[in-house]
Amino acid sequence: MSTTAKTTPTSSEGKPSENPLKALIGFGQSVWLDYIRRSLISTGELKRLIEEDGLRGVTSNPSIFEKAITGSTDYTKTLAELETRKDLDAKGIFEFLAAKDIQDATDVFRPVYEQTKRRDGYVSLEVSPYLAHKTKETLDEARRLWKTLGRENAMIKVPGTTEGIPAFQQLISEGININVTLLFAQEVYERVAEAYVAGLEEFAKKGGDLSRVASVASFFVSRIDTLIDSQIDDKIKKTTNPSDLQTLRGLKGKVAIANAKLAYQSYKKIFSGPRWAALAARGAQTQRVLWASTSTKDPAFPDTYYVAELIGPDTVDTIPPATFDAFRDHGKPRASLEEDVPAARATMETLARVGISMKDATNKLTEDGVKQFADAFDKLLAAVSKHTEKAASSAVNNLTYRLPGNLSQDVKGALEDWKKNNKVKRLWARDASLWTNKDEGNWLGWLGITDDQISHNSEFKKIADEIHQAGFTHLVLLGMGGSSLCVEVFEKTYGRIQGQPQVLVLDSTDPAQIRTLESKIDIAKTLFIVASKSGTTLEPNIFKQYFYDRVKQSAGATEAGKRFIAITDPGSQMQKVAETDGFRHIYYGVPSIGGRYSALSNFGMIPAAIQGVDVPKFLDRAEEMVHACASVVPADENPGVILGAILGTLQKQGRDKVTLFASPGISDLGAWLEQLLAESTGKEGKGLIPVDREPIGSPDVYGSDRVFVYVRLEDGADSKQDAGVEALEKAGQPVVRIQVANNYELGQEFFRWEIATAVAGSIIGINAFNQPDVEASKIETRKLTDEYEKSGSLPQETPFYEDKGFKLYSDDKNASALKQAVGKDATLAGYLRAHVNRLKAGDYFAVLAYIERNEKHQTQLQSIRQSVRDKKHVATCLGFGPRFLHSTGQAYKGGPNSGVFLQITCDDASDLGVPGQKYTFGVVKAAQARGDFNVLTERGRRALRVHLTGDLATALTNLQQAIQQALS
Repeated sequence: MSTTAKTTPTSSEGKPSENPLKALIGFGQSVWLDYIRRSLISTGELKRLIEEDGLRGVTSNPSIFEKAITGSTDYTKTLAELETRKDLDAKGIFEFLAAKDIQDATDVFRPVYEQTKRRDGYVSLEVSPYLAHKTKETLDEARRLWKTLGRENAMIKVPGTTEGIPAFQQLISEGININVTLLFAQEVYERVAEAYVAGLEEFAKKGGDLSRVASVASFFVSRIDTLIDSQIDDKIKKTTNPSDLQTLRGLKGKVAIANAKLAYQSYKKIFSGPRWAALAARGAQTQRVLWASTSTKDPAFPDTYYVAELIGPDTVDTIPPATFDAFRDHGKPRASLEEDVPAARATMETLARVGISMKDATNKLTEDGVKQFADAFDKLLAAVSKHTEKAASSAVNNLTYRLPGNLSQDVKGALEDWKKNNKVKRLWARDASLWTNKDEGNWLGWLGITDDQISHNSEFKKIADEIHQAGFTHLVLLGMGGSSLCVEVFEKTYGRIQGQPQVLVLDSTDPAQIRTLESKIDIAKTLFIVASKSGTTLEPNIFKQYFYDRVKQSAGATEAGKRFIAITDPGSQMQKVAETDGFRHIYYGVPSIGGRYSALSNFGMIPAAIQGVDVPKFLDRAEEMVHACASVVPADENPGVILGAILGTLQKQGRDKVTLFASPGISDLGAWLEQLLAESTGKEGKGLIPVDREPIGSPDVYGSDRVFVYVRLEDGADSKQDAGVEALEKAGQPVVRIQVANNYELGQEFFRWEIATAVAGSIIGINAFNQPDVEASKIETRKLTDEYEKSGSLPQETPFYEDKGFKLYSDDKNASALKQAVGKDATLAGYLRAHVNRLKAGDYFAVLAYIERNEKHQTQLQSIRQSVRDKKHVATCLGFGPRFLHSTGQAYKGGPNSGVFLQITCDDASDLGVPGQKYTFGVVKAAQARGDFNVLTERGRRALRVHLTGDLATALTNLQQAIQQALS
């Protein structure tokens, strides 16, 4: 949640250029902010926005207040004091809080109100959503709130329902400022505008001062496209005529803006002519159209789309914080509102011609909007009822830490730096200078994703119901890294939910892994999701080729596409493939969100919805953390910033091994965190090395290069973990504890850790959003697979040691060092001993296994890593290839050169072909392993590859025994 000003942008000539937000004033448009909370006012941030961004007003709603109460300590003290007020129920307490905020905000805006001669400077507070269909009760409450506020630059929000419009007219006739909300239809807007004129005429008859009455008509925008576009998509699925398809696709994302443009034409007509002139002569202001719901919900369109396309005179745009920052950063103002009005009319005519009723849509949107506000009000009152100082501090600020020596002071110093230099505000403002001042600002779309996703709650339910009704028994996610790890967290955390498909994730090219997965599904009852941001990632593409071919063989080409869904960025190669093959759905990612930050985007939420997870509940919990980490929350109270400051500061002090412990019920969170931390920070020879699923040991097996983070599930804690973490803390190790009340709060952790990772990256001094060394392995793999396509074989390689069941490989430098160290003990155990003995204090040992990831293999490899940890007192990591290439692989190659790597490859008992290619899955896996190893050795890493021949089970057991011998 952002509410911050940013340094004035500069032009290509290096001269300061005008702030795009301020530039809107020159087009006659006023910018209001759709956000309010106590700290926005108390920190001086609101005043800064007025001065630096030309902000001219604020709107509020129950959802914003509810998240501010549950997601911060802004109101904790006041709420504690109000507990003694027995005369106040939950609604009364809320009104007490809200009135104070509105009054203070209107006071800040008073100069704007006076300078603009009462045209701007307003702050809105709405009547209870429960009264949306009650005229008299709306009148009574609006009058009461107006009197309570006692500010002439306040506005009371009244819904534009059939019952709300006459109440609005009466209130205007009494000289009360009104913001009419929830307008979608042109004809309803016209009724509202006519009611305003009639109300002013009545007020004039009473001798009222018309110049003191103000009103806006809040016309909602993006929600229209969200609903209409979903109806268009439904029609596209049933249409085969190319011309009709083109027409339907051409309507997407166009209806809301066309509707708004035509409403503005009605505004111009109504507020002109003799009737209006008579009122204007007495000082009356026009009732400006206010564009609401202006954040972009569809990733196919720019994040400033609805702001940029609705700029015109005598209008207001109330903008949510993330869009506010985005437009300041890269908005391009132009007089767009009256561009090509005939085309807007044509759009509406085409919509009717294709059989979509705008009247039905706007009626539904109004009904849904009333319900959404009422639901939000329910939650708000519930939050107020149960809110105490203790509850406030534990709701999301549930992080505690204990650090030895001067580390605590160092962290406090980092937090003070972030406070002093406004770095939290700069992060939300997408200020690239926090990192390396390159393109970092282009990769922060995740900051506002929860708000956008919440607006799609109905879509999540729709896809879940559709798949349930279709009778699919399994959902297979085909993806890698950021496109798969979050889905795996959901699958492991929530399991199979009754009535919904069982979720399986494929993120390995190992033929045995693919066969095992295929044995678990009925191909005829399985839905496949191909998840790939770019659409060019090798693994998802060949997974799709394989399973699409399998489905086509059994069901035919026409039916095959109906069993596939794509999640990809707009315009990607995967989108083209999905359209060509007639996929059931295409869902889009957000181009400004990198893969590992995409958990709360469609990459995580669409599979979760199909699995049966209550996505609205999940996102609602996540949004609480968003508000807790907002730009107006001081660094030392900000949950994400605090964690990031700890990780970044301790990394600079040599504690760069982030050892993760998570309660059994949420244990797979660590796999997602591994990628987030390693791929974000492990570059330029520095970074954080995440250590996941390393069993808790006694304090004496750990060095001084660790920081331990314990994510504890309150309703599923492990007593052994509790005791182990307690022992580490008593031994003087740095320990961070995060309490998670239940598994629906994982969304909070996704966002907390994303903020923390961005903050840590800034402190470390790297770009936290690129992954330069991941591409290096991809290039090497591509070279090898291209060679196979040409020659039918991979390049020959020669082991430097070979024994029954084993071959050892490395580059000349590593092989020479190992031969020299092994001396006369030139055995497998001897070479392993020589390799492990290269470990020194501060190093880590990583097992990189290109074998099937199953329970037995994991148990054996876990035993290996634990033995090395206990003997050498170093951190240990375990990754299965090629999956880790899209995760920890970045840190292994680009991070600190402190890793000792043992790569394990094997002969495949049986291979699988890739349709349309010469190479097989086994060849791809081999190429990935060899490509990865080549890059490791090119970067000067201490790496040894053990190739297992013959029976894998026997060879792996023998390897385990050889390592035990090497360590003895």
